[in-house]
Amino acid sequence: AVTSDELLAYCLGKPGAEPDEPWEGDVVAKVGGKIFAFLGDGLTVKCGRDADEAAELRWRYPDSVSVSPYIGRHGWNRIRLDGTIPDDELRELVDASYDAVVAKLPKSRRPV
Repeated sequence: AVTSDELLAYCLGKPGAEPDEPWEGDVVAKVGGKIFAFLGDGLTVKCGRDADEAAELRWRYPDSVSVSPYIGRHGWNRIRLDGTIPDDELRELVDASYDAVVAKLPKSRRPV
């Protein structure tokens, strides 16, 4: 199963991505100043436009995916890296979260 460090490296390989540590011990990946992935104790990513879209992943993986505290209503899920979700799908979830965040950035802050 993919590790948190491997996922962080994958996140930081995206155009314009940079690491940050807004809270001690919590590493995040940002693009254009906006977070697209929280790493550390699992993976937290945007999984849809809202909580309803994000719920689909929770229905498929009820033991590994939960609503993210504070931002779950905006479509963010916390994912346990326990090997339940295939590595390819985890990368696709990172890709979708990154794309969703980039799409909302002003053109001047989007990576080229």
